[in-house]
Amino acid sequence: MRADTKTSRNRGLTYVELLVAMTVLAVLAAVALPMARWDRKRRDETRLRTTLTTMRAAIDKYKEYSDKGMIVPSDVEQLGYPLTLEELVDGVDVGDPDNSEKMRFLARIPVDPMTGLAEWGVRSYQDDWDSDTWGRENVYDVYSLSDRRALDGSYYRDW
Repeated sequence: MRADTKTSRNRGLTYVELLVAMTVLAVLAAVALPMARWDRKRRDETRLRTTLTTMRAAIDKYKEYSDKGMIVPSDVEQLGYPLTLEELVDGVDVGDPDNSEKMRFLARIPVDPMTGLAEWGVRSYQDDWDSDTWGRENVYDVYSLSDRRALDGSYYRDW
């Protein structure tokens, strides 16, 4: 009977062992949590760069088609750029007037990963390069409306 009692006492954890295990888990969690936040921010920044590149490429493609005469601008002030971001999504008639097809440059206006909204700051060709107001003549560039800083210290709106 004495031998059975001894083996049943050895099966459990002591209070000290439990405290040591909880301390190790707390230290690991304290290290992992900031790393997870940093990793999420880095992934969001990558998505923002990709999204800005995609939208700017769509604007450039529109300008290229306009310069080739494949798109007839609806206004002289456009200078070959789209009037709105929605025009890139809705599409325009491309080609000669007798045989034109609808060309869409974006499937949808993407969501800004930093604000969580499908709203972007836009600049027209006639605006200053650092302007935060849109002259509404055309869409020459897009930027994030977030006022937060990136991991490298720059503002997202300056990307």
